[in-house]
Amino acid sequence: MNEFGGFIALYIFMLAAFTGYEVIARVPAILHTPLMSGSNFIHGIVLVGAMFALMHADPNSPTQLGIGFLGVLLGAGNAAGGFVVTERMLEMFKRSQPGPHS
Repeated sequence: MNEFGGFIALYIFMLAAFTGYEVIARVPAILHTPLMSGSNFIHGIVLVGAMFALMHADPNSPTQLGIGFLGVLLGAGNAAGGFVVTERMLEMFKRSQPGPHS
């Protein structure tokens, strides 16, 4: 890796964070539930990226291994949490069962 690799990675991270914030900030509240359901695949991509980074970490560097493990842990939690929250939101749109007096 050349001497600018870290700066390029930081630049890409900052650009992605800014772009994500700008996109999400302009979404109307009514669309958050469908978008959250459709965006869970992004959490899976983040998890795969974290696993890839951990796989390529230097085995002799506890810092790289720790950051990679933390990335996998947070990515897995984010993906699982996204599916749980989406499932709960979608439950609100299901019709309730008719009662015995209906």
